[in-house]
Amino acid sequence: MEESVTEVKAPEKGKDFLAYYKECFGLKKADAGMYSPLVLAYMGDAVYELMIRTKIVNGGNAQVNKLHKRSAALVKAETQAKIIRALEPHLTEEEMAVFRRGRNAKSMTMAKHATMTDYRTATGFEALVGWLFLAERFERLTELTAMGLREIGEHT
Repeated sequence: MEESVTEVKAPEKGKDFLAYYKECFGLKKADAGMYSPLVLAYMGDAVYELMIRTKIVNGGNAQVNKLHKRSAALVKAETQAKIIRALEPHLTEEEMAVFRRGRNAKSMTMAKHATMTDYRTATGFEALVGWLFLAERFERLTELTAMGLREIGEHT
């Protein structure tokens, strides 16, 4: 029996990537509050990494190993911990609660070159990023990420 394939037309001009992606993959709206803090951190890790890689590549063409070194410096636990510490005064109560849940989650792993404190704090940051992404609060996600990078001296 042949499977039915639903064809999705290319997005109309102005239609955003995420809406088109969700349509093509048949994704439903996520309830960000229903995910465990470690699942939020898992998602946030990928989202933040993509944001940083996009920022680095936008700076111009370069050797891949140089791009990797620049992005690795911004995605490591120590840097993420600095970012979230700088952002704490700017977070809403709801955002702080998500951060705390992620920070306090018990993970079975730890980064090789991070202190336990930085690793847990970075996990909280990643949980917040994942939660904002899944809740489709893209403006706030972008605003906080840019602000955090500025606060630690990484101009955006």
